[in-house]
Amino acid sequence: MTEPLTTENPLGTYLRNRRTKLDPTALGFPSERRRTVGLRREEVAQRANISPTWYTWLEQGRGGAPSADVLDRIARALMLTDVEREHLFLLGLGRPPEARYRKSEGVTPRLQRVLDALDPSPAVIRTAIWDVVAWNRAATVMLIDYGSLPPDRRNILRFIFLDPRARGAQYDWQSVARFALGSFRVDAARAGAAAEVESLVEELCRLSPEFRAMWRENDVHGAHGEAVKHIRHPLLGRLAFEYSAFAVDGRPDLSMVVYNPATPQDAERIKSLLA
Repeated sequence: MTEPLTTENPLGTYLRNRRTKLDPTALGFPSERRRTVGLRREEVAQRANISPTWYTWLEQGRGGAPSADVLDRIARALMLTDVEREHLFLLGLGRPPEARYRKSEGVTPRLQRVLDALDPSPAVIRTAIWDVVAWNRAATVMLIDYGSLPPDRRNILRFIFLDPRARGAQYDWQSVARFALGSFRVDAARAGAAAEVESLVEELCRLSPEFRAMWRENDVHGAHGEAVKHIRHPLLGRLAFEYSAFAVDGRPDLSMVVYNPATPQDAERIKSLLA
């Protein structure tokens, strides 16, 4: 006999719902003599390597709050997606799980079409450690041709600190570089990417004395979602952009950065160059 679904124990309701979605046969459990669909409680406990009694208490709303480690085990046992895992932590602990950085494999064709539709506004998709994984034609013309670089060199910090073109494009390179580095610290820490950042920081400290000095200042800047950016373009001269950064829905590892021309005149000048 199945247990009624209630809202008094949302964690238990969610766990019961998730285990009914799994096919026991596909996971190596016998399918005969089952009164309900999905996995049994003891099977979830077995897959999570926790006590069946403790798991039963969780579904029944007994035994107190689970640890983050237990929730992680259960999330793996129930084969939860990242979004489902986050919801499990919010129900069980009242907070999201600690960030787990995963290297991006690029973007979908649909997301690339979004970028392309933003012309004449330069736009890129970057990871939490500021590797650029997608861009539009306006970004190629106005910022840098990322397609001409090897994939492992398409990093915004590498461009800022190691490429002379970045200095030539900025009216106040020092301020831009310092602010970018402080924002990068926040993004990388928020994504739990300390291990991935280490080799990049070591490389830039070795190749750029200015990076090394700024990195040791340990400054952080959190309010970098919107700003006005001025650049010096080799053909069009001075241009102003309204800079905005957005989270990519369903991809917590990515953000979209858009440089919208600040004036209609700037937009027309960019359009003429793209043409």
